[in-house]
Amino acid sequence: MKRNTIVLGVTLLILATFAWAGWANWEYRKQASERALASASHAELIPTVAGDVPQGQTSLVGKPAPDFVLENLSGQTVSLSSFKGKPLLINFWATWCGPCKIETPWLIELQNEYASKGFEIVGISTEGDDLQPGDADGWSRDKTAIAKFVKEYHMQYPVLINGDSLATKYGGLDAMPTSVYVNRDGKVVAMQLGITSKEDMVANIEKTLGPGN
Repeated sequence: MKRNTIVLGVTLLILATFAWAGWANWEYRKQASERALASASHAELIPTVAGDVPQGQTSLVGKPAPDFVLENLSGQTVSLSSFKGKPLLINFWATWCGPCKIETPWLIELQNEYASKGFEIVGISTEGDDLQPGDADGWSRDKTAIAKFVKEYHMQYPVLINGDSLATKYGGLDAMPTSVYVNRDGKVVAMQLGITSKEDMVANIEKTLGPGN
């Protein structure tokens, strides 16, 4: 009887240990997931006043927008000078960027709303940040992912690739999305790193249009 009691006690102890280990593992994974989600949110969501640039970033406001020549998904080259004389929003984004998925429908609506005033949007993907120029297969995969996103979200405005090549010129591109608002004279009138409200975007678009719109 005593031996059976000991065996039963050991068995219960082992079962209790397994149960505790399972709970602890679940709790650890839950906390790790929450930490990862919080980290991702802080990395991509940077709440700032419309037009503000977080401290430490290079502000381009009041200066000519840095020139660029990039390819679109069809392999055609598009330059900033293609939009000369037009109020413009240069939107840096990526398919993996959660806030970009929230913002993209707003961009489409705003493009349609202000198109009659000459306003245009150009989306510049930062998808290939880890790709080398000669990595044909890598660029092909990225183009496929970008094209799928463009089709899914019905993006009607121009979309260019290899935005990371402009990181130095455009202040580092440390958060996605990054929006640069350019007036008819080609000067930056506002910058936004991270997602903002649609109302803030409207206010910045109004700045690109100028007095009297």
